[in-house]
Amino acid sequence: MHALLDLPGLDGALDAVRLAVLVLVSRTPAENGVVEIHTRELARWLGLSFSYTASVVVPALRRSGVVSVETVKGEFGQDDGLECQVLPLWATQGVTGHPLNLTKKNYATLWALMDALMAPGWTHRDDSVTPAGLIGTRTGRGAATDRLALLLLVLDARETGRVRQCGGTVDTKRGRAAATLARLLGCTASAGERVLERLEGQGLVLRVRLKTGSGMPNRSRLMVPAVAAAHGRSVSDDATEDRAEAGKPDFSDPDVTAGGSQAAAAGTEAQVSDVPVTDVTEVAEPDVAADLHSHHPYLGTPVVPVQLSRGFSGEGRGAEGRRPERVRAREDQAADGESAIAGTGSPVAEDGPLRGENPQAAPSHERAEQRPATATSGQVTAGGWEKAQQQRRVAPSDDLDVRVALAPVSGLWERLSGWQQDQVQAATKAALGSMLGLGVVPQNAPSLLAARLTHRLTETGGEARVTDPYAWLIRRGLTQRQACSHLRCDDGVRMDTGQDCENCGNLIHLRRGHRARIGADIDRELPDLPADERRRVLDERLREHAAAEAESLARRMEEAREQQARRAEARAAAAQQAEREREALAAAEAVHRAVPCEDCGLAQAGGLCEACRYRRRTEDLVAECGLIVATWRAALDDPADITAVTDYVRAAMQSDTALARDGFADVAGPEQLAADPVATQAVLAHAGLKAAETALEEYRSSALHQLGRSDEAEAEYRRAYRTERNRHIPHPLDRQAVTEAVKAATKAGNTARKRVAEHLFATRLEQLRSRADVQDEQGPVVSWTERLTKLAARPLPEDLAGTGAA
Repeated sequence: MHALLDLPGLDGALDAVRLAVLVLVSRTPAENGVVEIHTRELARWLGLSFSYTASVVVPALRRSGVVSVETVKGEFGQDDGLECQVLPLWATQGVTGHPLNLTKKNYATLWALMDALMAPGWTHRDDSVTPAGLIGTRTGRGAATDRLALLLLVLDARETGRVRQCGGTVDTKRGRAAATLARLLGCTASAGERVLERLEGQGLVLRVRLKTGSGMPNRSRLMVPAVAAAHGRSVSDDATEDRAEAGKPDFSDPDVTAGGSQAAAAGTEAQVSDVPVTDVTEVAEPDVAADLHSHHPYLGTPVVPVQLSRGFSGEGRGAEGRRPERVRAREDQAADGESAIAGTGSPVAEDGPLRGENPQAAPSHERAEQRPATATSGQVTAGGWEKAQQQRRVAPSDDLDVRVALAPVSGLWERLSGWQQDQVQAATKAALGSMLGLGVVPQNAPSLLAARLTHRLTETGGEARVTDPYAWLIRRGLTQRQACSHLRCDDGVRMDTGQDCENCGNLIHLRRGHRARIGADIDRELPDLPADERRRVLDERLREHAAAEAESLARRMEEAREQQARRAEARAAAAQQAEREREALAAAEAVHRAVPCEDCGLAQAGGLCEACRYRRRTEDLVAECGLIVATWRAALDDPADITAVTDYVRAAMQSDTALARDGFADVAGPEQLAADPVATQAVLAHAGLKAAETALEEYRSSALHQLGRSDEAEAEYRRAYRTERNRHIPHPLDRQAVTEAVKAATKAGNTARKRVAEHLFATRLEQLRSRADVQDEQGPVVSWTERLTKLAARPLPEDLAGTGAA
C-alpha cells in the first residue's frame, strides 16, 4: 500500500483518489489487470456520491497517470462504466522482489481485507443480504479519508491489534497517536487528530492509556480491536481514559514523588509496581504524564522487576559497595555524595573522571545546580552527561535510507556516543550496500534492514535487555546470518524476494529425513529397546552423523580452497602470458614504427607515412572510377577501348584532385604550409582523397542511370509494367481504377529497371576487376613497336652473327 501511495502521480492527490487506486488494485484480476466497474459502485466503495465520483475522482485518476481509464458514457454524458488498469501494478508483474509484484493469493487476500473493512453491503435478488464492512456505512464528507486511515492502521497493526507509533518529537497537544496517523496519511497533526477522533467515535480504534504503579497515565497505545479479535485476542479497556494534560516541563507534583534528597511522602504508593506488565515501555509519554526528569538517553537499567523501597527507578543494584564495572554503570547515585538514590544502604560512588565530575569538592548548593538528579520510571540523568548529550545526534543521518533502516532501534541509537553513532552509521551503509550487491531492489533494502533489526530485537527481548547497544548493533543487529549456503539467505528468508528460503527448507527436509532413517534403522536393529535407551542411541547416532557431515564439509571446503588456489594460479599465469604478449606486441610495434616509408623514404613512418597512405588510397579510387565508367561506356570485349576509357577517367580525376589540393593550399597560405612540411603533405593528400571519394559516388550513380537505359533494363521494364497493369485493371473498366493500375504498373516497371541496372553494374564491374587483376599479374601491356625496338637493340648470338654478315 505504501508503495502505491508513494507513486509520483498521487503526490498531493485527494484522499478519495488515493483510496480509489487501492480499491481498483483490490479488484484487479490477476489474468489481465483490467478492472470493470460502474462509477456508482466505485462511489459506494469510497463512501461518496455518484456525482462527486464522476466529476472529481475519475478525472483525477485519469490525470494522475497511475490509472488508465476507459469510460462508457451514460445517458447524460457522464462516466458510467469504467475499464481501469493500475499501470505501475501491471508493469511490475514478474519483477522479482518488487513490492507491487502481486500473486493471485495476494490479490485474494487484499480483496478479502477490503471487503471486511469497507464493503458497502448489498441486497441480492433472492433477498439475501451481504452486510457492510467495519466502516462501510460511513459516507459523506471525510468518508474516504476515514476509510483510508482505517486501512493503513489495520495494515500497520500487529496481531495484538497494537499499531506501532512514530518516534521522535511530536506535538504534545495532539499526542503521538494523532502524529502517527498524520504521518500515515501525509497530513498535519491536527487533521490526523480529527480523523482519529472520528474513528474512535465509531469504536474502530482505541487509544489505551496504561498506568504506572502510582496511578499516573503511562505511554499510550493505539489499538485496532478488530485486528486483535481476528487473531482471537481481546483488548483490555481497564487502562483506557481521557488524555491527560501535559505537566510542567521540569518538576512533577510534590504529592507524587520526592526530590533527590527527600524521602517519599508517607502513604503514597511506589511508582514502579512489582507486577510486570507485558510489552510496556518504561518511559511516560510527554502528553499524558508529568515530567520527572530532564531529557537524556536511557542508561540501561536491569530489566528484572525488583521491589523498590522508596519508589525511584535508580534502585535495584544492591548494597555491595563495589566500584562501577563500566562507564556510567552507577550514574543513578545521589549527587551530594551522602545519600544514595539506589537501593537502601547502597554506598555512594566516589567522584572521578569516569563520572564526568570535578575532582575538587564543591559546595552542596553548587553541586545541586550543576548536577540535578531526578528520577522517573526507568530513567536517570546527571548534569555531567550534558556535554556528551550535546555531541550526540538526535536523528541517525541525513540519508533517508539509513534513517529508515535504523528506525526500529532509535532507543539504542540515543544511548550511543558520537563516535559509536558514526561507526553504526557506516556499518548500516555497508549493510545496505551488501544487500544491493546481492540483487535486492534499492527501494526495498532499507525496509529489509529495518525488518532484520526488528526481528533481532524481538529475539533479544526488546531494547531494555540490550546492555551494550554498540556491540549489539555491530555484531548482531546489522550482520547477515545465513541459515544455509545461499548467499541471499538471512535467518531463513530470501533478501531479494522476502519469501522463505527454499534452500533452508531443503536442508530442514534432509535433516528430518536423516533423523527418520536413523530412527528406522534403530527400530529394525533393536526392536525391543526402551524409550529412554532408544532416545540415547538416536542422539548418539545423530551426533555421529553430524560429525561425519562436518568432516565431509571440511573436506569439501579444503578441496574448494585448493581448486580456488589452482584457479588463482592459472589466472596469474594467464595474466603473465598476456603481459608477455603485450610486451612482445609493443616491441614489434616499436620496430614497425621505426621502418621508413616505402614510397617517400620518410623515417619513423611505420613502413608507410600518412601522406603516402592517402595517395595509395586515392590511386585505388581513381582506378575504381575508371572501371565504373567502363561498365557502360566501353565494350567489354575490346581491351583497347577499356584502356582508353580508364585513361580518360584517370586524367579527369587527377585534374580534379589537383584542383582540390591547390584550393586547399590557396586557403592555407604559404606560411602555414611551410611550418610543417610533413603535415602539409598529409593534409594535401587527404584533400585529394576526399575529392576522389566524391567522384566515385557520382560515377556510380551515373553508371546505374546509364545501365537503366540499356536494352536489357528497358525489356524488363516493359515486362513488369505489362504484368502489373494487367493484374490491376478491373472489368468493367473504371477511370479511377485504370489510373491507379497505371501508377502501380509504372512503379513496378521502375523497380524492375533499377534491379536490372544494379545486376548489370555488379556483373560488369566484377568482370572488369578480374581482367585488371590478370593484367597486373602479366605486367603492363606494351605495343609491338616498343617490343621490336627492344629486340633490335639486343645482340645476336654468335652462331647467327656470321650468317647475317654473309
